[in-house]
Amino acid sequence: MGDLLLVRHGETEWSVTGQHTSWTDLPLTGHGEEQAKSLAPLLTGRTFALALTSPLARAIRTAELAGLTGLIPDPDLHEWDYGGYEGVTTREIHRTRPDWNLWTDGVPPGTEGHPGESPAEVGARADRVLARVGDALADGDVILVAHAHFLRVLTARRLGLAPADGRLFQLATGTVSRLSTEHGRPVVAAWNVRP
Repeated sequence: MGDLLLVRHGETEWSVTGQHTSWTDLPLTGHGEEQAKSLAPLLTGRTFALALTSPLARAIRTAELAGLTGLIPDPDLHEWDYGGYEGVTTREIHRTRPDWNLWTDGVPPGTEGHPGESPAEVGARADRVLARVGDALADGDVILVAHAHFLRVLTARRLGLAPADGRLFQLATGTVSRLSTEHGRPVVAAWNVRP
């Protein structure tokens, strides 16, 4: 059984300011590009049975700069749809909703085509990704390049936890994490690794 490697894209302007970023397709900052390049030594020489990326440019660019090739864009790896909170910081939300929590309260609908998602809806996408990579993991390692909140939910689901338990896994920009198995059960083998 192979390992599941998770790569969070490099820094963007909104990841620095803490703005919720789902469909807004921001480029990496200069520092984000350097973060992505620095991941190459962690990934060089590895063979992947399957390599998937979010269709958003920040994830694709991170993969390119990290030296990954042959990645297949997968729409299910898209970041959590933040609906009406797209571009808004948690601090700003707390001005009108002081007790708001993404993991329990979800988000209000946004503009047309961006209704927002609940943890359960993001969890359903994560479950579809995990189902797709299941056979490939039997053949070797799998790598996913995507976004913080989505990868946190996917980690929770891989470990048999509820989608909202993704709140337990803080994930920094420009990092590699590794989900493995121990005695046939999924475990976190490495988290937020940087060179």
